[in-house]
Amino acid sequence: MSLTDDLYRETILDHYHNPRNHGAIEDSAATVVEGVNPLCGDELTLYLSVKDDTIEDVKLTAKGCSINTASGSMMSELLLGKTVAEANTIVELFKKMMLDKKEEVILPDELEDLEALRGVKKYPVRIKCALLPWNTMIEGLESALKGAAKDNAQTQV
Repeated sequence: MSLTDDLYRETILDHYHNPRNHGAIEDSAATVVEGVNPLCGDELTLYLSVKDDTIEDVKLTAKGCSINTASGSMMSELLLGKTVAEANTIVELFKKMMLDKKEEVILPDELEDLEALRGVKKYPVRIKCALLPWNTMIEGLESALKGAAKDNAQTQV
């Protein structure tokens, strides 16, 4: 195993043992989305607060493997404070990195921690573990935007 592989493994284990943004958002206006990978039993609950098109708060509770927990932890750190458009761009770039078999996706410097998850591609059955938080985030952002549009429509009445 190379030094790079060791560093990536340490990054994943750090996020697994010390997940960032772990817990729940107690605000009743927060969007809550459940994500499940029935193939391996991974589960997560995403709590999301979007205000003025910006991710104001994001929290996760994850059950399952280290890849699922670490991926969600990294995602929450990267997307907190981003606009919805920025978050969607990052999500799509990560998904492309994980799923594209033909092209080597180059991540910008600010996303370098995600490189640790690139090694998961060596184990195709684990890719879904890494993607679960990101797919749940897409659903959460869509739900939060629908809720904001609904609130705006009610406010204008």
